[in-house]
Amino acid sequence: MTMHPKRDVVIVINPGSTSSKIALFKAGKMVAERTLNHSLAELSQFDAVIAQKDFRMQAIQEFLADQDFSASEVLAVAGRGGLLKPIPGGTYAVNEAMLDDLTAAKRNEHASNLGAGLAQQVADQYGVKAYVVDPPVVDELQPLARISGLKGIERHSAAHVLNQKAMARQVLATMGKTYSTSRVIVAHIGGGLSIHAHENGRMIDGNNGIDGEGPYSPERAGSLPLVDFVAKVLAERLTLDQVKKLLASQSGLRSYLNDMSIKNIVARIAEGDETAKFYLDGMIYQIKKQIAEMAGVLNGQVDVIILTGGAAYATAVTAPLQHDLAWIAPVVVRPGEMEMQALYEGVMRVLNHEEPVRVYQSDASTIKGGTGR
Repeated sequence: MTMHPKRDVVIVINPGSTSSKIALFKAGKMVAERTLNHSLAELSQFDAVIAQKDFRMQAIQEFLADQDFSASEVLAVAGRGGLLKPIPGGTYAVNEAMLDDLTAAKRNEHASNLGAGLAQQVADQYGVKAYVVDPPVVDELQPLARISGLKGIERHSAAHVLNQKAMARQVLATMGKTYSTSRVIVAHIGGGLSIHAHENGRMIDGNNGIDGEGPYSPERAGSLPLVDFVAKVLAERLTLDQVKKLLASQSGLRSYLNDMSIKNIVARIAEGDETAKFYLDGMIYQIKKQIAEMAGVLNGQVDVIILTGGAAYATAVTAPLQHDLAWIAPVVVRPGEMEMQALYEGVMRVLNHEEPVRVYQSDASTIKGGTGR
């Protein structure tokens, strides 16, 4: 990797719902990392997510003040991308259009909407540029994948893009392959769940994991029987906001077992809880079906299947998937996430001229998609 002779420190900021992760990378290695936890009591004083910015910045500045580096060493700042308009994957320079859309929360409220603004404020402090990498709204679906089956409604993608692409690059590198010339299926299994077919560097098909489509997950509904669900909405007179909350955070294993912790559910199964086993098996069954569906999208030509996310730590989840899907391609387990590393690597690919920096525009020209790189 080409390194810059003096400026080689990259600051990485990743805001989550109740925490802010921050890390320092120097000369290609993470040299410091801290997770700054924020209590619900602290966050409840803010009416909107974007209003938390100054509160979170104070904690970030305290971390930076404790670190051993000089301002002249800082090369760039990377922030987690938020809920922008649908865009192709890549590394984007933070600009006013991006900050305006995130401040207005045009797509929805989410802690990731703070990433670009926090990164820009820190970057201004050191006189460098700020970037976001592969935000969750990356939408590279091929045209056929957008067809919903009902005119006026189009499918779109929203997923754990940052971790999916990073894990794909990492695993393929161990196989002597490159992401831009490979066919991969990545299943991120966490509280939400996203499964996508990656072809030659683009996520050409997959579920909208943010809205809860696809298999059910620890807290999301997955794709439901439409008529029965509409009947429930009408009978209970649910508002759109109530429907979104139901689908995205009150369904899945949580609705069946009153628990969304895979660790707890596995422990219940070990104690003989057959109901817990039945519904965990159901989730695994649906994950298996969607992975096989993505293999069909890739015409059965799959280099590797990757299982990642928090639930991938549980062999009760990964072992049956590895066994049942081995006929498609090798199944590799990479538990957890590598978002901090992925943010750093995305910035370095741009600064080392391995790929171009992208420019976010708040208009229709960034929406029509699937064009990728």
